[in-house]
Amino acid sequence: MNLNLEKKEMNIEIVGNFTPEQAQQFIQDYNNNVNSIHASDFNLVLDCRDLNVVTKELIPALQDCYKLYQSTGFNKVIFEIGTSSIVKMQLNRIAREVGLTNVEFVVV
Repeated sequence: MNLNLEKKEMNIEIVGNFTPEQAQQFIQDYNNNVNSIHASDFNLVLDCRDLNVVTKELIPALQDCYKLYQSTGFNKVIFEIGTSSIVKMQLNRIAREVGLTNVEFVVV
């Protein structure tokens, strides 16, 4: 996770799957970074190219993350995804379920 002040982006790389403990650590790191910027001036760029298909057990944690993105008020939330249509479908469905509307999916 890092901030690119020049591009006005907060970049997060998401790889594989994550445990509930890792999700909690992620939220702490996220809050530390967000507190140092004016989020509405920034895009959140999530590199999900190496994200595995999300298991049923991890969907609530992912929903919580999406709600966090929404409440932060980023200008745009950009998901960079690979060619997995299943991952794109899951990420898009969860975004709709939590009401995250400022979303863009980019295949890279």
